[in-house]
Amino acid sequence: MAKDNLLVGLDVGSTKVAATCGEIVEGMINVTGFVKVPNNGVRKGVVTDIEDTVSAISDALEKLERTCGTRISSAIVGISGSHISTSISKGVVAVARADGEIGRSDVERVLAAARTVALPPNREIIHVIPRTYTVDGQQSIVDPVGMTGIRLEVEALVISGATAAIRNLTKCVYQAGLEIQGLVFSPIACAHRMISKKQKEIGSMLLDLGGGTTSLAVYEEGDILHAAVIPVGSSHITNDLAIGLRTSIEMAEKIKIKYGSAIPDKVRESEIISLSQFAQGENQRIERKYVSEIIQARLGEIFALINQELKKIGKEGMLPAGVILTGGGSKLEDLVEAAKEELRLPAAIGVRNIDMGGFVDKLADPVYAASVGLMLYALEESKGNFSSFSLEGGVIGKAKSFFKQFLP
Repeated sequence: MAKDNLLVGLDVGSTKVAATCGEIVEGMINVTGFVKVPNNGVRKGVVTDIEDTVSAISDALEKLERTCGTRISSAIVGISGSHISTSISKGVVAVARADGEIGRSDVERVLAAARTVALPPNREIIHVIPRTYTVDGQQSIVDPVGMTGIRLEVEALVISGATAAIRNLTKCVYQAGLEIQGLVFSPIACAHRMISKKQKEIGSMLLDLGGGTTSLAVYEEGDILHAAVIPVGSSHITNDLAIGLRTSIEMAEKIKIKYGSAIPDKVRESEIISLSQFAQGENQRIERKYVSEIIQARLGEIFALINQELKKIGKEGMLPAGVILTGGGSKLEDLVEAAKEELRLPAAIGVRNIDMGGFVDKLADPVYAASVGLMLYALEESKGNFSSFSLEGGVIGKAKSFFKQFLP
């Protein structure tokens, strides 16, 4: 039987499906299980094979239920992919109460007004995130509830996605037997777990280096400034190695993990890799420095695209709290040093900044960052801290109606 206090984060990525579950115990999360399984049905964050993706989600769900010892009926689901885009929207409403005191209903109305941004018919809003409020001309208000005024305005960041990509992802989750509590842009969930309030105030960026994509979320003065998804990830590094070394994808991945380095200058010329250790009958010997040079070339492209995104908002090389790296690709040797050099910013591997109980020691692997972040995000949503994201409305409501025709 499913437990009412069980929260599940589901991350459907380009190379794997990761899921984490936890119980709410005295207001905090006690982690009860986590799993990851390979996924071949997603490319660049977008579902390309329904059957493979449903199979991967079902496999992850089955293993997670065995680990947790309970049935799982719903999850908060991460979404990413190159179809994601952001824009700024503004909303204005008159304060409802006669005495001018601003209530939660006024905030919800002004956010609803901000949602009325014109979008093409093939796109849907995922999040409307308030950046700053204005009350009767007084700007830079973080939370207007309880203040007095006549006119309430909001400037919000609107995150939208392609309708087809959203529906294909939600269809896979429903067909695997899960209800969707909410659909959340994955870097926002990761940032909630890994970026402190102080770092968000000073100026920082969450950089999620995934298999098929690289996602980012930029924060300053406590607000999210920008979010984007770059259609290049760590699997492209593997592909480059397979071509450059004339090996299989599987062997290229093993070489990248064991011998890869983001900085060729740190590798000695004399270091030689024998491929016989990876497969019988392989007698090829390659220079480790050459491997590093291939990796550096692709990383250079990724960092250049990231700098382009930062340049759009005038923050290239100007985030004092630096870059927080996460995702499976962040495990690459010397990546932190390369990020510091290419982005001209402080950089570090992301670590958990929220107290949790249970199997937390085994969750240090960055591949679980998104699923853990989604689970923690669900905890905050259960407390009512993220009501402005409207998880139960909008895109989820539409998806539920759309897929009723496919479900038994």
